[in-house]
Amino acid sequence: MSSASGIIAGLDTGRLSRIGEHLQQRYIDPGKLPGTLTLVARRGEIAYLDIRGQMDVERSKPVRRDTLFRVYSMTKPITSIALMQLYEQGRFLLDDPVHKYIPSWKNLQVYKAGVHPTFMTTPPARPMTIRDLLTHQSGLTYGFMNRTNVDAAYRALKLDGGAGLTLERLIDELSRLPLEFSPGSAWNYSVSTDVCGYLVQVISGMELTDYFAEHIFAPLGMQDTFFTVPADRIERFAACYQYKPGDRFDLQDDPQTSNFTRAHGYLSGGGGLVSSVDDYYRFVQALANGGEFDGARIIGRKTLAFMRMNHLPGNQDLPTVSVGSFSETPYEGTGFGLGFSVKTDVAKSQTNGSAGEYGWGGMASTNFFIDPEEDLSMIFMTQLIPSSSYAIRQELRAIIYGALVD
Repeated sequence: MSSASGIIAGLDTGRLSRIGEHLQQRYIDPGKLPGTLTLVARRGEIAYLDIRGQMDVERSKPVRRDTLFRVYSMTKPITSIALMQLYEQGRFLLDDPVHKYIPSWKNLQVYKAGVHPTFMTTPPARPMTIRDLLTHQSGLTYGFMNRTNVDAAYRALKLDGGAGLTLERLIDELSRLPLEFSPGSAWNYSVSTDVCGYLVQVISGMELTDYFAEHIFAPLGMQDTFFTVPADRIERFAACYQYKPGDRFDLQDDPQTSNFTRAHGYLSGGGGLVSSVDDYYRFVQALANGGEFDGARIIGRKTLAFMRMNHLPGNQDLPTVSVGSFSETPYEGTGFGLGFSVKTDVAKSQTNGSAGEYGWGGMASTNFFIDPEEDLSMIFMTQLIPSSSYAIRQELRAIIYGALVD
């Protein structure tokens, strides 16, 4: 996209073109990434769209604008919005104990010692609340953390998405496992948002995929976002790759045989969606507009403002309260709201931007952010696991903010 003046929505398009050059020279040509798709928007207008490399290296298929990507944890903000839609209807309060809606969780305990299945535990200081789930202060964890005896139990029980896992089985297994810490006392990235998805089902009386379709996807015109890729769209589905030493990658998930191409029973509100850049842009732009896109409002303006506040105790940042080292955002100068990371201190973050910038990323290196102060947003799509392989997110921010002219 270009204009005669070289300025679109207050962004210098010549400077934005550094994104494509940087990705080509630093990542595509050296074989660090298979392909990329980058969208930058400001003031409700797409100012830059860059498409590079291949979506399927083995079949020599180039990335296209309509390529479908596993967005993994970029599912989390969608699930959080879904749950907060129900909050807006007065269906629950944030300080409601989770066991009010999941009775089997009434007697959750906190880990003290031992290994699965024999744990020593102690009662939590207080019950887990819905707010704890939305802010990842629940005491839950992920199996892939490889940090504690509790996450080892998650791995043993395949609670990160193993074959045969359903939301109902996840909830049942978690009712018998100890928490890493007493709810509200620390921050740890976890399956909390999967539990939020389960609560959407319990409170709404709808299956999660149906709830998303009716209350988020249809209103926003998102026709390419789903838990299972339809058969007629598999040819648009990207391959996913795994980083390997030496800055190379191997095929991790073939789109033709992927679990994402068949109904698998696990509606993961924490990481189960596949989407396109234009579909996800419609969701991001709705947030950037204060909850509305093309006349369809999915969340109230004030509710969204509440969600993107820092909800960590005492307005602290993640390094102060986190017990784990993994996140989909750099820790320094970053807090956490109800479903998003929130930048609280630009200088401390050591990445250009604005206080109040919010967003999240996914396991296969996808990422988005929204800067309300500048009315600016970015979506970056690729398919490389893990997301910590390269510092692309920070590099792209530096280029994008360097293109602002007014």
